[in-house]
Amino acid sequence: MIEFIKQPWPWYIAGPIIAAVYGSLLFFGKSFGISATLRSMCSAMGAGKRIDFFDFDWKGQMWNLMFVLGAVIGGFIATMFLSEPMEMQLSEVTKENLTSYGLVSWKNGIAPVEIFNWASLITAKGFIMMVLGGFLIGFGSRYSGGCTSGHAISGLSNLQLPSLVAVIGFFIGGLFITWLVLPHLLTM
Repeated sequence: MIEFIKQPWPWYIAGPIIAAVYGSLLFFGKSFGISATLRSMCSAMGAGKRIDFFDFDWKGQMWNLMFVLGAVIGGFIATMFLSEPMEMQLSEVTKENLTSYGLVSWKNGIAPVEIFNWASLITAKGFIMMVLGGFLIGFGSRYSGGCTSGHAISGLSNLQLPSLVAVIGFFIGGLFITWLVLPHLLTM
């Protein structure tokens, strides 16, 4: 059983599990989103005393906070005890492109350590990728009323038009950055 848990799960196992979890949330009248829990955490820590946006009854979202805590604990357990380093499965063209940009650490993990490390933070490229990129992700999640997975899984499942518009925007933005911005940024 432990060997089954340690391997990457195919879509036909992981997909129905995600559908079952979300189906149970719909059944109980709950809406799920990771970025929404950040508002609840800020409210629980007292931010509502100074900023009206955080002034709400966060205790009604306790189940969501526990779900996110479980996801963090599960991710920690999976990373520390159930996973083994393995090369990412990428197309040959992608491997060639990454190598041409000087990024070879994809062989050992997900985030290229040539960019995402403390020393890179003081370079223009690292600052743009980590600080400016992080700000844009946070701002975009708040501005669009949710993150990519929240809109794509929860919003589209509920047939919400704003989520469809947001997901289309995510894809357009991702293609724009990947093809027009990232090549110039990586060769800085």
